[in-house]
Amino acid sequence: MFFEVARTQAGVVSRAQARRCGITDSRIAAQIRSGRWQRVFPGVIATFTGAMSWPARLWAALLYAGTGAVLSHRTAAELHGLVNQRPGPVHVSVPHTRRIVGREGLVVHRVVDPHRLRHSARMPPRTCVEETVLDLAVSGRSLDEAVAWPLTAVGSRLTTAGRIADAMQTRGRMRWRRDLTAALADAAAGCHSVLEYRYRRFVERAHGLPDGVRQQRRDGWYDDVSYTEFGVHVELDGRLGHADGGRFRDHRRDNAAVVSGGRVLRYGYADVVSRPCAVAEEVAGVLAASGWAGAPALCPECSNGEIRARHHVDEPPR
Repeated sequence: MFFEVARTQAGVVSRAQARRCGITDSRIAAQIRSGRWQRVFPGVIATFTGAMSWPARLWAALLYAGTGAVLSHRTAAELHGLVNQRPGPVHVSVPHTRRIVGREGLVVHRVVDPHRLRHSARMPPRTCVEETVLDLAVSGRSLDEAVAWPLTAVGSRLTTAGRIADAMQTRGRMRWRRDLTAALADAAAGCHSVLEYRYRRFVERAHGLPDGVRQQRRDGWYDDVSYTEFGVHVELDGRLGHADGGRFRDHRRDNAAVVSGGRVLRYGYADVVSRPCAVAEEVAGVLAASGWAGAPALCPECSNGEIRARHHVDEPPR
């Protein structure tokens, strides 16, 4: 039974588990002295020698944190496939009444009820996708970092905007709540990255442009934003750029749009973040040339009345 428990926990057991299986403290000490086993944390033993694997590190953290602990935050995100695994500490959440001495390679978060946040089936125990997303969002260092988590989770089809919104309702005071609620609406509409979110909010909506269709399939491709009625397509390239294969796919997609009579505009992160008003003006110009009868509006950031002067738009009342 002892080795069955160890096998299911990547070779790591607690001293209490060993005792329940009939392994005495003296035998544990002998195994550690001989080098067959190793002490990981107080009360936590690895039943092997050599380096600790990632699964073994996760189980060691959970066993040290005690009953009811769950993997959370960045660690849970890695387990869910929300982000790639990278070297770093293991994050665990424990009941807020528990006091745990910090250890190297371990970050402990104290929450009211970690059991409520736990995924119902997956092992090792971890927070569910929705709670993981919210944990990381509220600890974001900036708004962009905060909204990136729900946008990525929905875009990766790991969950839905509705399920994250439901999880938000169970929380009391929460940082970024209003902005996250708005971002979830954008995610439901097809914004799957911070760049797409910023384009919709600070280019399209802020300047009164038509509401484009997100993630529309066209000729085997998916457009980031399509103004279908006018044959205009906007492609948004993320900060990390594209590998050669991705870049060539973008070229084929752009060419297919032009061949079919459409027009393609392409913007990067710096364009949308640093010059949203100029981007809006360019998009508005192409839309107007394609039959749009409207005109762009001024946003609070529009400077020197440039858009108003070029498109004869009256400044909205303040």
